[in-house]
Amino acid sequence: MTLRDFALLVAICLIWGLSNVLSKLVVGDWAIPPLYFAAVRFALVLAVTLPWLRPVPRPLWRILLLGLLMGAGNFALLFIGLQTASPSSVAVVVQAGVPITTLLSIIMLGERIHWRRALGIALTLLGVLIVVWRPGVVLSTGLIFVLGAAFSGSLGAVMMKQMDEIAPLRFQAWVGLTAFVPLSIASAFVEQGQWQASLAAGWPFVAAVLFSALVVSVFAHTAYYGLIKRYEANLLAPLTLITPLSTIAFGIAFTGDQLDQRLIIGSALALLGVLIVAVRKTGAPIAEAQEHS
Repeated sequence: MTLRDFALLVAICLIWGLSNVLSKLVVGDWAIPPLYFAAVRFALVLAVTLPWLRPVPRPLWRILLLGLLMGAGNFALLFIGLQTASPSSVAVVVQAGVPITTLLSIIMLGERIHWRRALGIALTLLGVLIVVWRPGVVLSTGLIFVLGAAFSGSLGAVMMKQMDEIAPLRFQAWVGLTAFVPLSIASAFVEQGQWQASLAAGWPFVAAVLFSALVVSVFAHTAYYGLIKRYEANLLAPLTLITPLSTIAFGIAFTGDQLDQRLIIGSALALLGVLIVAVRKTGAPIAEAQEHS
C-alpha cells in the first residue's frame, strides 16, 4: 500500500469514528428514527451524485444487491443497534467484520492470508478488545443488529471485488438510490414521528445529516470503495480497526472520558497490529509504490 493511500485510509477511519459518535447522538439522544435518518442521509447522497447514475453499471442485479448490502442493510442495522447499544460496545461487535471479510474473501475470491498478516490482525483485534471491553457486558438486541450490519457490509465489500471496474462516484450514486428507496418505504410503514423528531432536534440534526451524507458517504465511503478496488479485502479490513480507536479518542475529546492504562495498552497493541498489516511481506515500508489497474 502506498503512503498516500495509507494516509487516506487513516483520514477515512477518523471520519468514521466521528460519525459513530454523531450517529449515536442522532438516534439515541435526539430520538431520530433510525430508518428515517438513514433514508434522509441517502436521499442527500443521491441528490449530490445523481449525474453519475448513467451509464447503468452491468449487471444491474449485482449493483442493486451491493447497494442493498452496503447501503440499506448496513446502515439500517447499525443505526437500529445504536439506539440501545453504546458506541464502545458497537466498536467491539463491528470488528466481527474482520474475520467475516477474511473468510468470505478466501471462499469467494480465492485470496490467501500469510502468517504475518494474521499476526497483525490478531494483535489489532486484541488491542481493540482491551480498549473497549468492559466486564459484565452481554450481547444485547442492539448488538445483534450491529453484528448483522457487519456481515452485510463485509459481504458487500467482497462482492464488489467480483464486479467490473466502476467509478467510485457512480457506485456511490447507485448505493444512494438502492438504499434510499427501501429505507424510505420501510420508515413510512414502521416508524412514527419522523418530522416531529427532526423539528425538535433542529439545526444540529441538519448539520448531522450534511456531515453524514457529504463527508462520510460521498467523500469517505467513495474513497474507501476506490481502495477496495486496488487492494485485497483482507488487507483493508484490519486496517479499518483504526476506526474504533478514533471513536474512543473522540469520546475523550468531547465527553471527558479518562485516558486510563487499559486504553493506552490497547491502543499500542492495535496500532502495532496495523503497522504489521500495512508493511508488505518482504518487509518493504508502507510508502513503497505499487501500481494497480
